[in-house]
Amino acid sequence: MSRIVAVAPALPEHSYAQSDITAELSELITHDATKRAVLERFHAASGIGTRHTVLPLEQYRGLRSFGDANDIWIREGTALAARAVAAALTTAGLEPEDVDYLFFTSVTGIAAPSIDARLVPSLGLRSNVKRVPSFGLGCVAGAAGLARVHDYLLGHPDEIAVLVSVELCSLTLQRDDDSVANFVASGLFGDGAAAVVVAGATRAAELGLPGPDILGTRAALYPDSASVIGWDIGGTGFRIVLTAAVSDTIDANIAADVDGLLADHAVGRSDVSAWVAHPGGPRVLEAFERGLALSRDDLSASWRSLDAVGNLSSSSVLHVLADMLVQPAGTHGVLFALGPGVTSEYVLLRWAA
Repeated sequence: MSRIVAVAPALPEHSYAQSDITAELSELITHDATKRAVLERFHAASGIGTRHTVLPLEQYRGLRSFGDANDIWIREGTALAARAVAAALTTAGLEPEDVDYLFFTSVTGIAAPSIDARLVPSLGLRSNVKRVPSFGLGCVAGAAGLARVHDYLLGHPDEIAVLVSVELCSLTLQRDDDSVANFVASGLFGDGAAAVVVAGATRAAELGLPGPDILGTRAALYPDSASVIGWDIGGTGFRIVLTAAVSDTIDANIAADVDGLLADHAVGRSDVSAWVAHPGGPRVLEAFERGLALSRDDLSASWRSLDAVGNLSSSSVLHVLADMLVQPAGTHGVLFALGPGVTSEYVLLRWAA
């Protein structure tokens, strides 16, 4: 087993009420008053009170190209990632040179060298740190990243791994796109980052730090679902693909997936008291509750995160994990998320004594 020993969420300094964001962005998205009213209804029904943005709100009017937005993603994303990783290492009582493996994920910008490579000199990570940059997993990548880090540490139990996620969703804003998908996305996604420090079993025992052990993982890629959620990438950058079939996919699959993971470890749903769910939106959280026969209280941390910061794509479930990181010894938890593919990832946790 590997152990999660620190989680550090990070948010940009600019924070706005949902209504203020709606007022600013609606003029950029549609000039049709009737359609603007529809957009406003979607935003108001998002379950979100505030969101953080990497730029001051008025500066989004000046973003004219994908290149401009991506340059900001590289600069500001690197700074936000560095802040998250530094905070997580400090919490764990570790130094940058202690990191052996760095898994980076984002789906809101692209760079080569990737942001994780830029973190090596800025944070003082070792030049021989093993890096894995990931693109394309989308919202599921917080859970998938934890699973892949765990996979690595099973073979390297005396090492330290860091997962870092950066999502600057506001930079993917599509002007003059009056599709329902863009109406929903422009009211749902926020900006943020998170870093997680995970210790292999031997190193965790040496450190003696509290935290949840990762008992096992499960992944699923659902057939005939590629058009349900994702990006169409073109000259204007990232154009959202988002359909109502997301909740249908959850309804059809989540119970069997979770029960299968639990059965592999002789655990039942009634044994789980910490549900760390990706706050994908009201319909997603309601589908999680429906599929797993959970109450709103069971997912209260996810609902709080949605209200406070919106959907941060891959960073969101890690923000929820940070909020739930302290649990009684012996508590079982399941961390899970859904993303393009459609794919889902599940991580079974048990809090150490």
